[in-house]
Amino acid sequence: MSTDLTPRLIHEIVATADLFLNESQRLFRPHGLTAPQYNVLNILATAADDRGLSQRELGDILVVDRSNVTGLIDRMEKCSWVRRADDPADRRIYRVELTPKGRKLWARIAPRYLEVVHQVTAGVDAKQIQSALALLADLQTRATTWKLPEER
Repeated sequence: MSTDLTPRLIHEIVATADLFLNESQRLFRPHGLTAPQYNVLNILATAADDRGLSQRELGDILVVDRSNVTGLIDRMEKCSWVRRADDPADRRIYRVELTPKGRKLWARIAPRYLEVVHQVTAGVDAKQIQSALALLADLQTRATTWKLPEER
């Protein structure tokens, strides 16, 4: 019997991420939101720059393709949660900003989201969290630098 637990580790990380995404819909769906839409609201609401972020910056933070960000922002714009504004420094870029309606929605849901996060992580101490964060950061780096066996 193999004692290599690394495939199981990756499986459990992916399964946990999928579970969190599925379960988050219980919180977001009643508000007409998806988890990616909440993530955009949260990123914009907590961004240091109140002029919003470019779609590219959002894509980098969300770790998704730029074309996915475009569709996501299109749908959120139709709901009047965000708006695109010209970037005064670069006419090729649109900045995505929260609208007052989007900020109000975020302000209503963010405390509920944090309560759920605290319920899920209850009993996990700071040292365990720091260790998990370090491991995940390392795995994220390795996930972007691996090589196929024949490339080695």
